[in-house]
Amino acid sequence: MFPEQFPIGTLAMQASVNVETIRFYQRKGLLAEPERPFGGVRLYGADDVARVKFVKSAQRLGFNLDEVAQLLRLDDGTHCREAADLAAARLADVRSRLADLQRMESALSQLVAACHRQRGKVSCPLIAAMH
Repeated sequence: MFPEQFPIGTLAMQASVNVETIRFYQRKGLLAEPERPFGGVRLYGADDVARVKFVKSAQRLGFNLDEVAQLLRLDDGTHCREAADLAAARLADVRSRLADLQRMESALSQLVAACHRQRGKVSCPLIAAMH
């Protein structure tokens, strides 16, 4: 078990990120930078670990850092509607990307099949389609 307060390296390890990620989050205002005691090192705690894990979870769901900052500001339990609105916008974006990916998959599948049907010295259907 780790002590109640620990240096940045331990924070990074507990949150499964690297130290530069912690510093980047601090520069972006997503994580507070604790005061450095005279002659000592900055110390972090369990709340900091939870916050970094929250940021990483939100990023895995597709939220950008500005949206993550908005979610963190809404994290008092009384702003569920606003958080849901952000999530709905993210969901719409994900669905749009999925539709684009499905169209790409279909087009590529057809082109690959056309390439496999070609015999002899004829123009490649894949390359021809891109001209």
